[in-house]
Amino acid sequence: MENVYKKGKMKQLWEYFTTYEKWWLLIFTALTITASIIFPEETTNGIDGTILTIIYLVNVVLGIFCELLASKQSKWNAYIYIFVEAIEIAKFILLSAMFSSMIVSLFFWLPMHIFTFINWGRHEDTQNKEVTVVRSLKPKYAIMLMIGVVIWTLVLGYIFAYFGPETEFFSSESQKVVVSYFDACLSALSIANGILLYFRFKENWIVWMLYSIVSIVVYAMTGLWVFIILQFGYITNTIYGYLKWTKYIKEKKKANSSEIAQKEKNQSTT
Repeated sequence: MENVYKKGKMKQLWEYFTTYEKWWLLIFTALTITASIIFPEETTNGIDGTILTIIYLVNVVLGIFCELLASKQSKWNAYIYIFVEAIEIAKFILLSAMFSSMIVSLFFWLPMHIFTFINWGRHEDTQNKEVTVVRSLKPKYAIMLMIGVVIWTLVLGYIFAYFGPETEFFSSESQKVVVSYFDACLSALSIANGILLYFRFKENWIVWMLYSIVSIVVYAMTGLWVFIILQFGYITNTIYGYLKWTKYIKEKKKANSSEIAQKEKNQSTT
């Protein structure tokens, strides 16, 4: 991907993806455009619905492209995701809603994408420099991470449910309370995913799956249908990414074991 990026040739970029990945990208891009046409956004907080629809559309298309790059263990997913986060922040500001996610995007994800891009660049596979070396997380650390998610959800959810600013985005006070807690959960899962992604742990895909499921509930409640398409795209790619990373880790362990065994054999014969 790095060579493709430097050359900047669309044909070479297209050839970088497998047939499945090409179809996946095209299908979900087409579904996103279709959903934005069938379910155009209404004017909210004085912002024209057409403008909101275009923002959502760009957000989704770039998002699914970045997810595909992540599944391919490409460090460039983090670089392009910087622009996705900028669009996300603009969306939250215009809607005057989902402030937990906005705070995470602004103060966590923007710098984290930069750090991840640098860190992944330091762990290139020796056999294929376009691929980043990934690994598995120990269970005890996974448990600690989930406890943190629960605490974050309860604390931040309460703050924005009862002390958040007024907005036309919610249809009732009860919806505001429920979405605020869901949003806090999303922000917590997002942070957990970012940490796992930075350290190249395959469990980030499991956390991202949970994130997508909760997101679908939130977007269904608030009528952001185009983003439901995005989350279904995330779910399918999450499965794909988890399987690819798992396969890579197994093959890497097998190769390392064979290399160690060969070295020991060579040492015994000298």
